[in-house]
Amino acid sequence: MRRIRNTLGAVGAATALALTGAATATPAHAEPAGTTSLYAPSAIVLTVGTGEEAGTATVARAVTLSCAPTPNGTHPSPKAACAELRAAGGEFSGLVDTSPQRICTREWDPVVITAQGVWQGKPVSWSTTFGNTCLMEAGLAEGALFAF
Repeated sequence: MRRIRNTLGAVGAATALALTGAATATPAHAEPAGTTSLYAPSAIVLTVGTGEEAGTATVARAVTLSCAPTPNGTHPSPKAACAELRAAGGEFSGLVDTSPQRICTREWDPVVITAQGVWQGKPVSWSTTFGNTCLMEAGLAEGALFAF
């Protein structure tokens, strides 16, 4: 009888200790996913390639551009490119001159430019095709965004 009482006492003490420890332990909290920055993410990959469509084009050149919180990336002029994109309200189409004043041949050697990523927290997937390199240079004029 004494043995059962000691065993029950030991089990009761262990149970009480376990319950007390569990009650005072603080639960682990996972950190929220994502960034804690005050700036919406703006990170874009810009490409220039040959071909008629973005999905089948052969990429000739590519750079990265991040505009928040400060302009950086592999783009040769990130500050000017971010300023240009900001001025256009993030509308890549607004950076292309649809009726350039430059004279170009009518040779069909298509060039595709693309922008993929995130601009001010919103997904971006944009591309346009020019008939040839001369038309691309004319359409982009003196812009900094695709000058790489």
